[in-house]
Amino acid sequence: MEGFLNPEQILNQLEIESDITAADFGCGSGGWILPLAKKVEDGEVFAVDILEEPLSALKAKADSQSLSNIRTILCDVEKNVKIQDESCDLVLMTNLLFEIQDKKAVIEEGKRVLKSGGKILIVDWKKQNSVVPAENTVSAEEIKKIAEQTGLKLEKELDAGIYHYALVFTK
Repeated sequence: MEGFLNPEQILNQLEIESDITAADFGCGSGGWILPLAKKVEDGEVFAVDILEEPLSALKAKADSQSLSNIRTILCDVEKNVKIQDESCDLVLMTNLLFEIQDKKAVIEEGKRVLKSGGKILIVDWKKQNSVVPAENTVSAEEIKKIAEQTGLKLEKELDAGIYHYALVFTK
């Protein structure tokens, strides 16, 4: 679909080293974690989701693509993500926050697992889109405020197509 979200194009806008540790909060069945794992071929990526079924599908896809650097974690990102403090260089939160009740708690969890200088990429639905009702979305401005309250610094905004915004924050 023209102008729709392309994870590889967005990840290419980040400077991702091949040996970093990264996490994808709310990874689903792998739309973002698989291209990320290919970029981080010498590192490790944590695939975090609340549902077992998408994690199982992700494992099968990773095996079929010979990706051995993905570690799946079954947990609720609003509570306690089972990743050590300050262990990640990058955290992805893509198409996640519009589904979450406590957005600040999730962003704080992302910050907790980030190393100093680490980055959080937040990609979510724009208010004006033809896919998700506006009342179900969270604006980029609201996310910027929440991130600022948690002590994150907005580094840049990326082009994410006509339906999404993309924000990069630094710890």
